[in-house]
Amino acid sequence: MNRPLFVLVSVVGSLFFAGCGQSVGDDCDGGGFICQDAVLALECRDGKLREVQCRGPLGCRESGDTVRCDTSLNGAGDACAVTAEGKGLCSKDGKAMLECRQGVLVETASCSSCTVVDSEVTCQP
Repeated sequence: MNRPLFVLVSVVGSLFFAGCGQSVGDDCDGGGFICQDAVLALECRDGKLREVQCRGPLGCRESGDTVRCDTSLNGAGDACAVTAEGKGLCSKDGKAMLECRQGVLVETASCSSCTVVDSEVTCQP
């Protein structure tokens, strides 16, 4: 079973974004996240806001200037945050390793058992 993997981002402009009724595709400056709803974050990436799903049981939460997006149940093809680039997680069924590449989760290996311990992904053949 996957351990929850969180994208933890310190958000300098989260209050600015939240107050402006921002939506997907809107222009933005710098980086940052806001929770659009309980299971969806908006990330400022390459000057545009885009969706990042938070499918894990803890969803998307804001606390002060921090946004936490639980991506532990996200799958191949789901968007991933710039802070997750090059990092991995296990598929929902524990039979594949996924990695964030250019803003999208891709399956990088099939395995009989995938586990995450302290952010290290192990994929057993």
